[in-house]
This record gives sequence, C-alpha cells and structure tokens, in this order.
Amino acid sequence: MKKIYTFILVLATVQFSFAQNDVPHTDASTRSMLDSLLAPFYHGVASGDPLQDRVIIWTRVTPDQSGSVDVDWRVATDTNFTNVVASGSETTDGTMDYTVKVDVTGLQANTWYYYEFETGGVKSLMGRTRTAPATGSGLDPLRLAMVSCQDYQNGYYNAYNDMAQRNDIDVVIHLGDYIYEGGGSSSLGRDHEPPHEIITLEDYRTRYSQYRLDPDLRAAHQQYPFICVYDDHESSNNSWNGGAENHDPQSDGNWADRKAIALQVNQEWLPIRLPDPNNNEKIFRKISYGDLLSLFMIDTRLYGRDEQGSGVDSTRRMLGQEQLDWLAAQMDSSSSLWNIIGQQVMMAQLFVFGQTVTTDAWDGYPRERDNLYNEIINREIENVVVLTGDIHTSWANDLRLDSYDASDPNNITGSVGVELITPSITTQASPIPIPSALIQSQNDHIHWVELSKKGFTILDVNSTRAHADWYFVSTITNQSYNTTVANSFFVNEGETFWRQANDASVPAVTYPPLAPQIDNTVTVSELDRQNTVLVGVYPNPFENEVVAQFNLFRPAEVTVEVYDLMGKSVYLQQLGTVSEGLRYYQLDLSNLASGTYTFTLRSKGEQVSRKIIKF
Repeated sequence: MKKIYTFILVLATVQFSFAQNDVPHTDASTRSMLDSLLAPFYHGVASGDPLQDRVIIWTRVTPDQSGSVDVDWRVATDTNFTNVVASGSETTDGTMDYTVKVDVTGLQANTWYYYEFETGGVKSLMGRTRTAPATGSGLDPLRLAMVSCQDYQNGYYNAYNDMAQRNDIDVVIHLGDYIYEGGGSSSLGRDHEPPHEIITLEDYRTRYSQYRLDPDLRAAHQQYPFICVYDDHESSNNSWNGGAENHDPQSDGNWADRKAIALQVNQEWLPIRLPDPNNNEKIFRKISYGDLLSLFMIDTRLYGRDEQGSGVDSTRRMLGQEQLDWLAAQMDSSSSLWNIIGQQVMMAQLFVFGQTVTTDAWDGYPRERDNLYNEIINREIENVVVLTGDIHTSWANDLRLDSYDASDPNNITGSVGVELITPSITTQASPIPIPSALIQSQNDHIHWVELSKKGFTILDVNSTRAHADWYFVSTITNQSYNTTVANSFFVNEGETFWRQANDASVPAVTYPPLAPQIDNTVTVSELDRQNTVLVGVYPNPFENEVVAQFNLFRPAEVTVEVYDLMGKSVYLQQLGTVSEGLRYYQLDLSNLASGTYTFTLRSKGEQVSRKIIKF
C-alpha cells in the first residue's frame, strides 16, 4: 500500500539525484510560463466566499529560500489605496505550500474593494472583490457567472479571458472539476504536471500550481470573488464518500489518505471558507446576498454520497441525511426571495426510451431526489434555481416530480424549480452519448440542450425574474476567439419553469474599474530579471523521489547539485540547455542515505536552493 507522506519541502535548497532517463516536461504555451513581473507572487491573487462584512483574500508566495515568509496585506476602496480600510500580516511556509488565506473582517456590506499583498518590499497584483449586501437592504440585482470543468490539457481558458475583460459580473460560482487528476499529453503543449495521475501530496500541489499559473484563470480570480465547490476530478473520477471509480487501492493506496490530501490541497489553493474549521470534509454552506437571494453550496460528491451502481437503487444517498436536513432547514428559514442551489451533477430526470442514462447523476439516487423535492413542496419553498456543472454541456431543465402532469401546457404541475447546466471551460466530450434532438423528444421538461460548445453562463437575478444566458467561445485550441450568446431563458418570480428569452440580459448597474492587470509591455533588462525560479519542491520519502517544478525565463545551461549537511557535494548532474518555460522534474532519491540535504539548481550564474529530509 502506498503511504503518502505529509511533510513538504519549503521553497529552499533540496537534495536528491536525477534519474538518468528523466526528461524535462515542457509546456509549449508561453501563456503558462511564469511572468517575471509578478515575482514572487507568480500565481496572482484571488478572493472568495464573500459575506456582508468579510471576504477571503488569497495569494501564494514563491520565496528564494526555505523557511517561513511574512506577507503583509491591505484592503482599500480605491485603486490608489488612499483609503485603506483593513490591513495586517500573515506568515506562511511549506506546510501550507506557501499559500496565504486571510478572512478579512469588518468590511462594509455591498461594497467593491481592492486588495494587495507585499513581502520584502515587493507587491502582488492588485485584486478586486465585493462583499454581499446586508439583510434588509433591499433587492439589488445580482449577476452570477457559472463555470466548471477546466481540463488544462484540453485547451486554452478563453472563457476566463473573456470574463476578466467584460466587467459585468458580481461573483463567479465554480461548480467543480477545478483540476483534473489524470496524466496523458496535450496536442497543444499543455501537458499535465506531473505527467502521471496524481496520487500524493506533492502531486496534487504541483497540479494546482500549474493550473493557477494560467494567466487567464489568474486574471478572472484577480477581478471577481469566487465561490467554489469541488466535484470528482479534484480527487478522482466518479468519486464517492468511500472510494472512486478510478481509484485502485492496490496501486493507489488507501482512499481515505488520498481523499484527505485532495481536500487539504484544494483548501490551500482556493479561497474557500470552511463552515466548520475542525472538519475539512464539510463544505456545504450558505452565502446570502441581502434580501434578493440565498446561495446554498452543497456537496453531492464526497460528504454523504453512497457508491454509484448499475441500475436505479432507491436506498442510495446522494447528500446524506445530515446535509439534506441542513439544506431543507436553511431554505425554509431563508428570508431571501430566491433560493439558489449550487451543486455538481445533473438533477433533472434524463430518460431515453424509458431507461436511465447515467446513475452518477441524481437519476441514480431517486429517493434522495424525491426527498429533496418533497422538502421543497412541504415547506412551500419558492423560487428554486439549481446551478449544475459536471457534464461539459449546456441545459435548461425544469425540475419535476416523477408524478408530473404531462397535459399541463406550461409544465407547472409537479415542478419544484428550474435547473441550468453550464458548459465546460475546456473539458471535451459529453458523457451523455445521445443526440440532443433525441434527448428533447423523450424529455419535454428539458427546454434546450447543447452538447459540444465551451464557455460559461451568466445568471442575472432581480426582484421579478432570474435570467440565464449561455456564452460560448468560438475555439479553445488557439488564443484568437470570439464570444457569442448561444441561448437565453428566464424564470419569473413565483413560477417553476423556464421561458424562452429573446435577448441576453443587460447589467442594471455600472461596475467600478477593473483591477490593473500586469503590463506585459514593460521591458525587464537581463540584469533586473531573475532567470530561474523554483516554484515548488515536493519530497515523497516513501517513494524515494522528489518532484521539482521550476521556470526559466530564458534558455540556459542548467546544473543540479546535491550537498549534505557538511557541505559536501554528493551528486552533480549537468542537464544541458533547457528551453524557457515551466518545467517539471522527478528526481530519484534512492542512492542517498537518510538525512537532510540541499538541492541547488544553477543557470547563468544564478542558483536557487531548497532543503528536504530523506527518511
């Protein structure tokens, strides 16, 4: 059984020997290289889980040496930071992979803010975020962007690029599959790091680091707060509470260990606030936007889900009793006009020739779905809109009980609300291998389905209706694209079915200026710019290996040298000329005795070092 070691190397000097047959993993896309102008905050900034008086702000530092790093932060109402309303200092180190998360309190409700971090006299990018309106403040309109399923290998994040430029969004709802756990290669040069399926702590941290270095994803995080839940690929494909379809205990180790690692790294790298700090498996939580809407982010994947199975089994649980009771009680006690549920897998029924198409979605858990629907009916909960990701495609569905009246021309009887499913950012292939025309002919509660396009969805909510617009990008295989509105539907307040809209929604308010993005026109001289950055060094002593992720800003001759505590060189390898860009190396530790070592990477007269311990 593979045991995962939770000790992680700080960004300092590290010791090990390179396997002779190792080759560098390269990424041909210049958009995923580190930007030297961002040093040492290469991964940018982010914010999330806004409440009326607080919001989480996030960054990650890539220091030159191992050990703890002090990071200052400040929040202001203007881009010049003339009106700083909150500030402080945090300390980070390798135990949290040099990430920084601050829950900034004492803020004003319904207010846009700007924030930044600083260490060693160097500032991060400036971020922009917004707090939620207070209860009793009225029914101000809100625009939520929905995203999901962003397999890095499959294409460029053009949808995020579009979102970061448009400046008409209040908050981004990420419905899962933020990363993908598989290996493989990409025809676009966007190969995964590490190149194999991720299992260990260092694997997951390296993969999140790679995704967060993408400039389009970084730009979207910079401009908007995110509210996130995970789906299966943040751990392993088709996961459930006690395992996953793609997890083999014989080769992949104990599932509980892997799940714990996946949750830990997800919470390190994303601006999520745990509702219970003592239980990192519980992420279902409520975020209210004044009197207009309450957003209930639930977990249909890991917390209460029983294992999927062939056929329909009425005893399977999707949420588990604790989460179902929480959701029903929270919706019942909510004073908001709209009840929005953010979750992962398709809730509406999908039958073809009378047969269930997939049992990974709610169709495989019919008792749990009926229990939820009956709670909505019995408690007289109105204006329910369900936001869904997972299946890489676009849908507008009414949510019906199995006993609906098909003679009702508006499909009202038996419907408890509506569901919109947002397309993937990049993930290819619909897991529903059925033509859309056949789907709609067999399911009249499905108003529209599109099975191939990529993009995002905006839900514009006000006091009279919730209006959904599906935006598609023309391509994900290159960086020149255009964005179009593919379709639009709305549901009126007090109704439970979608209506076709003639046009896309229009923002009801003017948004404040975007946070300034990095100016890539600035020329950095050879003398001013560091050539080599060691992004992360992650040891796995039980596997006698170390994962090193580094970036070269210019091609260079690279040398690796390993020292023991006495300063004696115990390993030397010249890697030859390595091209610029983000690189991944897996290093073999098996020839070294137990102890503390220093790994040094040299190029063009520079050197960066990290320390680790081999047991």
